[in-house]
Amino acid sequence: MHDDVLVNAVDIARLADVGRAAVSNWRKRFDDFPQPVGGTASSPAFSLAEVEQWLRKHDRYVEVAPLERLWQRLRSSTDDLRLGEVVADAGAVLLGEKTDLGRALVEQIQEVGQAEGTVAAFDGICERYVDLHSRRLLATPSEVARLMVAIGATSGGAVLDPSCGIGTLLLESEGSQVFGQELNETTARLADIRLRLRGYRVRIEVGDSLRADGFAGTQADAVMCNPPFNERSWGYDELTSDPRWEFGLPPRGESELAWVQHCLAHVRPGGLVVIMMPGTAAGRRPGRRVRGNLLRAGVLRSIISLFSGATPASSGAPDLWVLRKPEPGDEPPSEVLMVDAGEDTALAERAWRAFDRGDELPGNSRVVRIIDLLDDEVDLTTSHRVAVQEPSSGFTVMSDRLSASMKALAPPKLASRPRRDLAMTTIGELARAGVVAVMQGPVKLPDEGDLPVLTAKDLLLNRAPSGRIGDSPGLVRIEAGDVVAPLLAGSGAVPRVMDRAGAVLGPQLLLFRADPERLDPHFLAGCLRAGGAAGARTGSAVRLDSRRAPLPRLAIEEQRRYGEAFRQLLAFEDSARALREISDNLVAAGIDGLLDGSLTPE
Repeated sequence: MHDDVLVNAVDIARLADVGRAAVSNWRKRFDDFPQPVGGTASSPAFSLAEVEQWLRKHDRYVEVAPLERLWQRLRSSTDDLRLGEVVADAGAVLLGEKTDLGRALVEQIQEVGQAEGTVAAFDGICERYVDLHSRRLLATPSEVARLMVAIGATSGGAVLDPSCGIGTLLLESEGSQVFGQELNETTARLADIRLRLRGYRVRIEVGDSLRADGFAGTQADAVMCNPPFNERSWGYDELTSDPRWEFGLPPRGESELAWVQHCLAHVRPGGLVVIMMPGTAAGRRPGRRVRGNLLRAGVLRSIISLFSGATPASSGAPDLWVLRKPEPGDEPPSEVLMVDAGEDTALAERAWRAFDRGDELPGNSRVVRIIDLLDDEVDLTTSHRVAVQEPSSGFTVMSDRLSASMKALAPPKLASRPRRDLAMTTIGELARAGVVAVMQGPVKLPDEGDLPVLTAKDLLLNRAPSGRIGDSPGLVRIEAGDVVAPLLAGSGAVPRVMDRAGAVLGPQLLLFRADPERLDPHFLAGCLRAGGAAGARTGSAVRLDSRRAPLPRLAIEEQRRYGEAFRQLLAFEDSARALREISDNLVAAGIDGLLDGSLTPE
């Protein structure tokens, strides 16, 4: 029996392979859904045995894997404050070490370790632990970690991460010896166990790297770091005369520049530092002196802009700074690489490799002269220096792109049938039934900050969120699967299903969050597009009245069929719009080329 094992709504959603909204709706719709037996009002806990029984009764049961059952037992064995220690103890058991865990739990851990493999078992436990405490642990996304170690050429060398967390960067490094320091003792222990399970030679120190350096005098072949951002109490007062500040005392509000110089103090001459930085650190006025000194010394070699969410330390789009400590006698370089990579981490790596070898750079990257950066601002913001290079630049390339786009442009196949009258409902009725929630973006946004904002223009152009604001109460956070629509009909923007979470809903936008078990998001987006005229006139614009938007009453399976057709139609519309833009640019490039002599009639 497992009556002592408790689960929350997120756990239930994972067990049943549904979204969290579905679990919330089950609680509202079914009187026999298990009652909470613990937790809090905002995060209730349920008996796993009772939940399993209910899922079986309603034909929604998915067999609980041994690893999942072990995780739930680990969670139920302690409170959340000590859960990290219990997770670390589970790792110690997998390493064959003694712990204070009960015999039955130790045997269950050993059984899962034998069945899954010790590394896979502990990775699975750690993944669930990180999901539960994501706001505190701030693990670097795996694709970003792989990019950082690839640029840093860490394989086979001694690697240091002075803000190692649970060891994500060190795990990817393939270093012959790895060093890490972490402020939290439990987190440091998790990093140590994860690395030892994979056979690394590892030394992890506990403490504040800036105030109590655990590796004073140590120099590694490469230093990787994803430090905390915007730390006001990083030690400015007590570290004013620290010898690490070779390039200038970091301003009180520029803790990241302290981390940069700490990393440089721990890398050997000729070695690389790859460090995550907030995008604002490239242009903030107080840090211009340190940035200028890094450039003059030839230490700063590249700024690579990534995508929003590339680091959990900030919801904004961060940068990677690549720095190389000069060897004695090196001539200072005269150029730096700037890359606007966005989500294309492969582009970032290609650009760095090409720059390092002196080869031709790929698109969205540019070599900038250091002398051109050393003005009063020393602004290193990549978007100010790198014009995004569309592959359509140039008549020949655009001509090829036009041909390829025309071949790929095809509407979905829809079969003709006799017209039928469908029973209809409205968004208002569905909202009252708890099937969908409707939210509106703020009228006025807070001051500028690091939070990404989806604007009405972003929705129109089908691009990533471009706005930035500071955090404040009442903001609407977008989740994957949400449908966002323009508040004003006739704006040119169309409803779209969001595929990425984390951004804030901007002004003049509506957000529809549906229970995916009862309302398909793509079906909803298509119906909103069709019902866009349902609105109330406000001056010269028509304001969408979401409550009146009509939808056919269809079973969820049929909704999904219709939703896929709607998705294909809207994708076709985007492709057709892009084709028109290519055609316009092709004509302009052809006329310009004929007049400037770069093209000639055949």
